[in-house]
Amino acid sequence: MACPVVMSPPTTPLGIKRQTRLRSQQQSPQTPIRKLVLSEEKEHSIHIASPLGSASKRQPSQSQKSNIARSSPKAIDLGVSEFSLTGSGNPTPVTTERKTKKSSKVSATKPRPTKTTLRVPRNPTDRFIPQRLTSEAIDNVNVSRISSRSESARPSSRESSNNDGSTVLASAANDLNIFGGSAEDDLAQSFGRVRLEDDGAEDEESTKKPSPRTVAYQDSLAQACDMHIGSRILEFKPAAPQSTKPVDLRAQYNRPLKSISGQLRRRIASAPERVLDAPSIIDDYYLNLLDWSAGNQVAVALERSVYIWSADTGSVNSLFETSDDTYITSVKWSGDGAYVAAGLDNGEVQIWDVEDGTKLRSMHGHPQRVGVMGWNKHLLSTGDRSGLIINHDVRVADHNVAELTGHSHEVCGLEWRSDGQMLASGGNDNLVNIWDARNLMEAKHTKTNHHAAVKALAWCPWQLNLLATGGGSNDKHIHFWNSTTGARLNSIDTGSQVTSLKWSPHHKEIVSTGGFPNNALSVWVYPTLAKMIEIPAHEQRILFSCLSPDGQTLATASADENLKFWKLFEKKAGQTAVSAKPRALTGPTTQIR
Repeated sequence: MACPVVMSPPTTPLGIKRQTRLRSQQQSPQTPIRKLVLSEEKEHSIHIASPLGSASKRQPSQSQKSNIARSSPKAIDLGVSEFSLTGSGNPTPVTTERKTKKSSKVSATKPRPTKTTLRVPRNPTDRFIPQRLTSEAIDNVNVSRISSRSESARPSSRESSNNDGSTVLASAANDLNIFGGSAEDDLAQSFGRVRLEDDGAEDEESTKKPSPRTVAYQDSLAQACDMHIGSRILEFKPAAPQSTKPVDLRAQYNRPLKSISGQLRRRIASAPERVLDAPSIIDDYYLNLLDWSAGNQVAVALERSVYIWSADTGSVNSLFETSDDTYITSVKWSGDGAYVAAGLDNGEVQIWDVEDGTKLRSMHGHPQRVGVMGWNKHLLSTGDRSGLIINHDVRVADHNVAELTGHSHEVCGLEWRSDGQMLASGGNDNLVNIWDARNLMEAKHTKTNHHAAVKALAWCPWQLNLLATGGGSNDKHIHFWNSTTGARLNSIDTGSQVTSLKWSPHHKEIVSTGGFPNNALSVWVYPTLAKMIEIPAHEQRILFSCLSPDGQTLATASADENLKFWKLFEKKAGQTAVSAKPRALTGPTTQIR
């Protein structure tokens, strides 16, 4: 049977409390006491009458403070004497009829009453509440039988409420059966972290030992990590694991960064300024059929003819036409823009005076077609299909002054540095050779990082030892090299075949033209390698490109037989070019013969 719970905060001052405690300790009978230890405040305690004592031993005490623990104020005493909750709130006298409990367990045959919740109003100034969990547990204790008590049974006097309060709680504690267990189990579950003890305070050393669940968790974690519990986490014994296959750190970390913000992005027109027809242009990746002179004239080779288009006047003139048994495989303007060199399929190299429209000389020496050429003052370097590179001195009759044999397949890229000290060559053997002009017996650096033919070569105009190279359809990468040390500085995966590269003389940017599959031109910022813009330029792959002498416009020729002009590197007002001026041929032009 259950008894009502009475919570009555006394209003006795602190000094009177201490005197009452001394008197109650002398008058209260000696009863077995179990202590419910709390882990928080040491100055206050809650006292609940114990349901563990037998009914025959319960004797009503004359004092409401007779069961206060003598040893420590933080103990909760479980006894048979009355119970009183001491606080600073307003007293709420509640008393009910006392009933005797014959057994600590509720009969199984009797139906379980409906649960109700008793909410005790709390005052923020109450200091008897040791922790929130304990107070909430007391509020939510199952006291179903209290609701059936009559309100008329409550006495009006404060003394009767205080005298009977502990007795009511002592009998009501036996009827608390929240989960079907005993009253002792219900109290333990209500108080959460509160534990019952038989012999007083727990030993301090036992509290430092981890629980069995903690030890089991630490063992399982150490076993999963393949480590000992006492070992250091950042200590590798044996050595750190190695990758099963080599890792290219440049490919991992030298990736293009995020696209530049809108505030720093230049406005670039995505439509061409001008479009010209280029009928019968040869669709061959290894040829070089387009070039722009320092005199603002564009030379383009269409099968057996070379045409000159003037960017100033817009006029088009045919310079010359070859015989029927050959065709033009490359064109290149001299540094001063006065002469055009043309390479033929039969290995012949011709030099033409554009103003007069006359051929100055023909040079032989290549066994196969000449697909690429490059000027360096009075030297003309030519590369053929066999992999041979010849330096021609156009001032003398015996023009063959040097032969470079660093490639085993067709040479498709040749580019002199602006100071004439370095020559870069690329071939269908996937090699990039960097030659020192002072020693042409062998290449200074040979790079094998590309996995396709290397046609695109470009020297940086504002950093002379920086070289950019681009690979074909099986490579699709742009690599940046230090020509002094031969070290690779950066790389870009363009996602398409790289057919040409041109540095901007006004901005720290480089433009690449692509073949399969995008057929687009892209502008990259250096050294961040952020892509500024990508323009779908042609319907078919872009084969050739050249930059205007002012460094602002790029001309592109494609297999779709269109010649387009793009305003990519617009110069700001008052801005000067970073690169040096084009170098002219040394000596009078009459020396070319």
